[in-house]
Amino acid sequence: MFKIHIPTTFYFGSGSLDEIHQIKMPGSKALIVITQGLSAKRHGYLGRVQKQLSEQGVQSVVFAGVTPNPTRDCIIEGAQMARTEKCDFVIGLGGGSPMDSAKAIALLATNPGDLWDYAKRGTGKGLPLQKEPLPIVCISTTAGTGSEADPSGVITYPERSEKIGVRHPSLFPKISIVDPQLTLSVPPFQTALQGLDTFFHCVEGYLSRNINPFKEMFALTAIEKIGLSLPQCVHNGSDLQAREAMSFANTLGGLVMATGGLISEHAMEHMLSAYHPDLPHGAGLVLISRAYFAKLIARGVAPDRFIKLAQTLGMKEAKAPEDFLVVFSKLLRDCAVDNIKMSDYGITKEELAKLASEVRAKMQSNFVNDPTELTAADCEEIYLNSWR
Repeated sequence: MFKIHIPTTFYFGSGSLDEIHQIKMPGSKALIVITQGLSAKRHGYLGRVQKQLSEQGVQSVVFAGVTPNPTRDCIIEGAQMARTEKCDFVIGLGGGSPMDSAKAIALLATNPGDLWDYAKRGTGKGLPLQKEPLPIVCISTTAGTGSEADPSGVITYPERSEKIGVRHPSLFPKISIVDPQLTLSVPPFQTALQGLDTFFHCVEGYLSRNINPFKEMFALTAIEKIGLSLPQCVHNGSDLQAREAMSFANTLGGLVMATGGLISEHAMEHMLSAYHPDLPHGAGLVLISRAYFAKLIARGVAPDRFIKLAQTLGMKEAKAPEDFLVVFSKLLRDCAVDNIKMSDYGITKEELAKLASEVRAKMQSNFVNDPTELTAADCEEIYLNSWR
């Protein structure tokens, strides 16, 4: 038995950004959330959105306070701006950071107290929402997080070294616009890391103990497209056909998260970047991934699924779970990210035992979908085997 609930209306395809003026928005004044780097403004996406909103009589103000790993303070500031400006819906324009932030801002703009009052993990209080969040619109400019398709936003609380997802069914976007043309401006290294984040969403979802037919279909379809298209996007970023395939895979990855969640690889990465906020999420996942999957395979976990993953990724002749590690390592090489190191981001070997202990203590609920139990000692071993 399983339950599927995906209430988002998707507008997908090249040129879909230019159809905004024909899409009825869920309000009359939008808070548009973008990053501090202002890439959405620099590439002209912000201006195009504002112009089309104006054409249908929708006002907008811009909140440009989002960092790559958005923080609780940034959400508080954005929610205050939404209230002060009397915005009645929120638009997340960009990659995962502004889309995740838009969801958290929409929640806090209508509910009293602190964001962590409503977080259900870490030191969050897990309180029920008192009021419906503001409606959310997501406009994705990357192919990495799948945030346009799920009801959660990952936010960091630096003072508590916590990076957790704030999740609620009411945080599904009302509308999501996925225009692959917007991803053409993403540089090669970021393209690789974002695409691999999508890959990990799908692999983790497929390995999860709560797999269901929808989740399996979304995951395997996306993994096949990633194997065929991500290296091409990295090495020839102007290939719109490959970009379209990755945008579709990314949205499917969001649907994987929306229909059953991930496993503890993501929790282990969130712990790394909670302490090292300059670590890109995709890079953190790459750093621990080979040791993480090798641990599962050595345990004898889901051998048929690992073989299927290897075959779906392109090794049609795969017959052993270890073949997945071979073809996965090739994908990392093809995307030119196989040699990044923990030490590149200031992570020391000495802190790994503490991180392993904390991830099991603070993020216990992230381990419930694991196909095998991983203890703090197992997490430390994975971290140590990943360190260079």
